[in-house]
Amino acid sequence: MTTIVLNHPPYDGSDVTWNALRLASTLFQNGEKVNLFLMNDAVDLARETTTMPEGYDHDLASMVKKLYEEGISLQACGSCNARCGLHKNQPYFDESVSSTMQILADWILASDKVLTF
Repeated sequence: MTTIVLNHPPYDGSDVTWNALRLASTLFQNGEKVNLFLMNDAVDLARETTTMPEGYDHDLASMVKKLYEEGISLQACGSCNARCGLHKNQPYFDESVSSTMQILADWILASDKVLTF
């Protein structure tokens, strides 16, 4: 099992988030159980209100939703919902992804690999 923790805002002008999501997808397609935990400004990836800015060629929020629908485990920091991102206090696209540090700690303890982006 691999846990990937994302911290960057989705559309910050870099490919950090895009590459993390590509890696998560590739690992999952290769049969790895993948946990994706969103913290800090990365929680915007789990919000319906997050849209792809003009000039971007990848819809990162849609990528996260697709990975979730395909079966990747997704959790987003509950405390960060009110504190972080451009869309503070906006609900996550699925309320069941709102999570805690305990869940992240459990995932980390159970994982073979933990990656942060």
